[in-house]
Amino acid sequence: MLHINNLYIKEHLLDGNFGLEKESLRITGDGHFSHTKHPFPDDPNITRDFSENQIEINTGVHNSPEGAIEELKGHTERVLEKLQSLPEPEFLWPFSNPPYIKNELDIPIAQFEGELAEKTAYREHLSRRYGRYKMTFSGIHFNFSFSEDLLKADYELALKDQGPDGKAMSFQEYKNELYLSLAKRMSVYGWIMVPITAASPLLDSSFMEKGVYDGDIFTGMASVRCSEMGYWNEFTPIFNYESLPQYVDSMQHYVDDGALKAPSELYYPIRLKPAGPNSLSALRENGADHIELRMIDLNPLEETGLDIRDIQFAHLMLVWLAGTPDVPVTINDQVHAVQNFKNAARYDLKTVYMYDENGDSYSFVSASKIIIERMRFFFRPLGIDVNDILDYEYDKFTNAENRYAYKVRKLYNGSFVKKGLELTKEKQTL
Repeated sequence: MLHINNLYIKEHLLDGNFGLEKESLRITGDGHFSHTKHPFPDDPNITRDFSENQIEINTGVHNSPEGAIEELKGHTERVLEKLQSLPEPEFLWPFSNPPYIKNELDIPIAQFEGELAEKTAYREHLSRRYGRYKMTFSGIHFNFSFSEDLLKADYELALKDQGPDGKAMSFQEYKNELYLSLAKRMSVYGWIMVPITAASPLLDSSFMEKGVYDGDIFTGMASVRCSEMGYWNEFTPIFNYESLPQYVDSMQHYVDDGALKAPSELYYPIRLKPAGPNSLSALRENGADHIELRMIDLNPLEETGLDIRDIQFAHLMLVWLAGTPDVPVTINDQVHAVQNFKNAARYDLKTVYMYDENGDSYSFVSASKIIIERMRFFFRPLGIDVNDILDYEYDKFTNAENRYAYKVRKLYNGSFVKKGLELTKEKQTL
């Protein structure tokens, strides 16, 4: 854990690096999927995810959430300008759940050529295994790392803790331990990010029944993509958190035994990633560089699809977990953790319960309040004022109407896609 009582560590505790990835579907003015080619073939910041019409915007690395969101806003504006300039103007669908779907073939797999053709082959594998409908869910990924200066200072303190007889560890080994512990802790507590950012309670009937349009479907979920219906494998993944090599081996195992075609098929809300191109071999050889949180819904109530306070809360949560003692996480704990993530996607959190690390059961409302109060207790003696952010999130659990999913359902129920199109055209027509 970080040495939070050291003066330098305390003063720089919130220093870090922030990056965002946002997925959005390109659609036509009548609410159907676009079937034109990706309009930014050579732009590294604007790529494709599963489908040819699923824009993925990637920001660079910034030293504040504000910087990352500002870049995201700039790229989004470029995309919208390009889409509006097309012979038949297109739009970015601002919801995590898709609009109208005609059938499986209406969802165009991203087409890569030449040396990248294997990317299309991989997507065809996903299409066969999971169906294309599931792949239409879109969301936001948050990437974070602590500042190198902060970690180097903490590393020196960690070496002193070991004493002269301790086994000297490299700086990268220290980082691996810190981020591995952080990933483990987030697997236990990270479910709270689901109800905090959930904003996808409604589906069009065409998602459930071919050829049936404009019937709203409410599944009882606040976030369909984070629920049992969303991005999960057919098995519950179990990770070995003893060391980074063992952690990597535990993921590679699922590829080796045929459960997964590639490590990227492991649908888990938390990932450790290396610097540069992401692969298990790079993670093993180069070590952990940052952590990625993948459970954030698109927020149609915000211009960029994201309220900055939610990213600020995620940042504070990561700092809190890195600054508190490590705890063992058993296989049973990991099984409960996955179920907690899925259950946290429910709309009415008072009716569903979760298990904490001690095996005690709480409603998700109560458990969420407990976590936020623990964070408040952690930051108060450090003299770091985080009350505005914590209060904003706490209020989502004192009054359910403060949560995005409730607001979205209230605004768009009755004709989800038609009302969503009105919003889209109002905000995006130049």
